[in-house]
Amino acid sequence: MPKNPVPSRAQTAFARDIDEFIAHVQAERGFSAHTASAYRRDLEQYARWMLKNGLTSPRQIELSHVTQWMHDLRARAPENSQGGRLYAPASVARKLAAARSWHKFLAREREYPDPAARLESIKTARKLPRVLSVEQVRALLEAPRGADLIATRDRAILELLYAAGLRASELCALRISDLDLENGLVRPRGKGDKERLVPLSRASMRALEEYLGGARPQLLGVQFETGDAPKRGRPRKIAPPIRRSRRSETLFVEAGGDALARLNLHSLLKRYAREADLPPWVTPHTLRHCFATHLLQNGADLRAIQEMLGHGDIATTQIYTHVETHHLRTSFKRAHPRA
Repeated sequence: MPKNPVPSRAQTAFARDIDEFIAHVQAERGFSAHTASAYRRDLEQYARWMLKNGLTSPRQIELSHVTQWMHDLRARAPENSQGGRLYAPASVARKLAAARSWHKFLAREREYPDPAARLESIKTARKLPRVLSVEQVRALLEAPRGADLIATRDRAILELLYAAGLRASELCALRISDLDLENGLVRPRGKGDKERLVPLSRASMRALEEYLGGARPQLLGVQFETGDAPKRGRPRKIAPPIRRSRRSETLFVEAGGDALARLNLHSLLKRYAREADLPPWVTPHTLRHCFATHLLQNGADLRAIQEMLGHGDIATTQIYTHVETHHLRTSFKRAHPRA
């Protein structure tokens, strides 16, 4: 059997309609590449199920097909599941939302019937974010030890994640020009490519200055001349010469100059969490939750936290008030003699 068989007409029809939808959400709705990629994965999985069940065009999909697909999702584990765990309700809801959006688009643009129009959205109970204590965060931030290039870079990464509450995708997309160390600000680009300004902590600024002044130029393969600050210094190139490119503007880089990948960010944080003896559920996004929760615990205004997180809706930020209430209730039960 050939490794790359020619796709059937049915496969081509599904792929074409998915491609058009993805182009639409990126151009018209401002979806980031990461969000569009997640939609594509969910829709391609949806299309494979329809093809497997004998459908040859999205036009043929009926409500009964969608409900059976949902039933199958709930009854089986993901392909990459460890331990055979079933899809979480939130994952099923996300996949259904992608399918609904796709069918709505096809109904409007191609006048296909919309089989999901009469399907109710899945309402899922929102889980409270899990957060670390201030002491646990300190242990994580101190985990990268030593003065080598990677440890210096990773200290800056962890400090910045916690100081600014960045999403993993936002941190990996940062450019040097997004930093204003003179005024202590960072300018991440969030969902919908919306920019915001977030203040930096003194600790994160020190870590960033150390990284920019030594580790990053060496990771790129260039060094700033002695005595010159990163902003003003003229780089002295080391063979082979590196052409100035967009990747050289990326703030966090791998050895050789490639931009830090989200997967590698996830891996390095997991490694430091293990070294700090922290729970296995810690991810880069955990530091975003810690940022918001610790600010709230120390009296920060909810609207200010919303702005710094880049939330479009205050209701999204209010989940952290529930985290704080849960924390207070737990502390009360643990400490009050008559609780």
